[in-house]
Amino acid sequence: MRADSQPVSRVEIERLWNSIRDQTADPQAGVFGPSSISWKVNRESALFLGAGRAALLQLAHPWVAAALDRHSNLRKDPVARFHNTFRVVFTMIFGTLAQALAAARHLHQLHTRIRGELPEKVAGYPQGSPYEANEVNALFWVYATLLESALLAYDSVLPPLSSSERETYYTESKTLAALFGIPPAAMPVDWSGFEGYNRAMLTSDMLGVNALSREMADRLLHGRGSWVPVPDWYRALTAASMPERLRSEFALEYGKREENAAARARVRLANIYRRAPAVLRFVGPYQEAKARLLARRVNVLTLTSNRFWIGQPRMMFADPER
Repeated sequence: MRADSQPVSRVEIERLWNSIRDQTADPQAGVFGPSSISWKVNRESALFLGAGRAALLQLAHPWVAAALDRHSNLRKDPVARFHNTFRVVFTMIFGTLAQALAAARHLHQLHTRIRGELPEKVAGYPQGSPYEANEVNALFWVYATLLESALLAYDSVLPPLSSSERETYYTESKTLAALFGIPPAAMPVDWSGFEGYNRAMLTSDMLGVNALSREMADRLLHGRGSWVPVPDWYRALTAASMPERLRSEFALEYGKREENAAARARVRLANIYRRAPAVLRFVGPYQEAKARLLARRVNVLTLTSNRFWIGQPRMMFADPER
C-alpha cells in the first residue's frame, strides 16, 4: 500500500454519518431535497451520456481495475455494474435520510470485503502491492469521475450551470462524498481546486492502463456480455470526452470519423433532449422522490424507469406502499 494511503476507519465514517444526520433539516426530503442543485443535475437522464467516460476513468486506476476484475461480475454482466452504481448513488441523493444512510452502510460493508494485491506492476504501483476499496484516495477518485462526468453530460445537452450554481453543486457534493466515507478535509476546497485535482491525477503515476483495464474497457464500450447494444455514436462521444492521455492508453478509436460522429450526436441529442417530456427526461428515482413528498403512490412509468436505471422497481430500503 502506498505511503499516503488513508484507510476509512469505522469511527471516522460513523462521525461523518452522524454529522449528516444532524445537518439534515427534513429527513423525509432526504439529505439534499428538491431545492438543491444536486436534485437539479442528477434527475437528468442525460447523465447516462457520461457513464462510459466515468467507467473508463475508474478503470484507469489500477486498484479499481483489479478490484472490478476480481470482486465483481463486470465481465459477464456490465449492466449489473451500471445498476449497482446508480442504485446506491440515486438512493443517497433522492432517498429519505434513513434510506441514504442505509445505502451508505451497505456500500461501506460491501467495500470491506474488497481487498487484494495487484497481479502486475501498473503505473506507480509495483506487482503485489495491496489495494482496498475502503481507502480515501481511491474512493475519491471513483467519486470524482462520477461528479465531473455528470456535469460534462449535463452541459452537453442543457444550458451549463452558472459559476455560483457549479460552486453550490460542488459544496453539496461534499455531503454526498461523506456518505461514501470521504471526509470533507480530503477534498479540494472549491470547484477550481477540484479541477486542479483532476489535472494533477491525469499527469501522475496514480493512473495507468494495462492489458487488463484496456480489455475491460473494450468490453464495456462494445456491450460484450450484455444484451444492451452500444451504438457507434456513444463510443465516439465517450472517446471525445476522454482526456487525451487516457484516450491513447485505452487505444480508443478517435479519428476524423469519430470526431464528426461525436459532434453530430451532441447537436442532435441537445435538440431532442430539451423537447423530451418530463416522464422520459427525469430518472425514475427522482420521480419516486417527488411522489413520496406528495404522498402519492409510485406510478407504473416510474417503476419502469427505475428498473432501467437501478435494476429494481423502487429505490433501496424504500418503505412498502400501502
